[in-house]
Amino acid sequence: MSKSADLRQKDVAGIKAEVKDLQKAHFGLRMQKATQQLTNTGTLRVTRRDIARAKTILAQKQAESKAAK
Repeated sequence: MSKSADLRQKDVAGIKAEVKDLQKAHFGLRMQKATQQLTNTGTLRVTRRDIARAKTILAQKQAESKAAK
C-alpha cells in the first residue's frame, strides 16, 4: 500500500501526530546535514515530500468534516 493510502485510513489526530513525527525527523536530518554527518541528502527531499503529503491529506479530511457538518 502507498503512503497516501495509509494516511487516508488514519483519523485527523493520527495524521497530525504523523506530521509532527515527520517534522521532528526532518529537523534531525537538517542538523545532521549542517554538521556534515548526513551522507544521503536525498532523505531530506523524501521527508519534506512526506510532510507535504500528510498535510494535504489532513487538509482534505478537515474540509470533509466541515462539509459534513
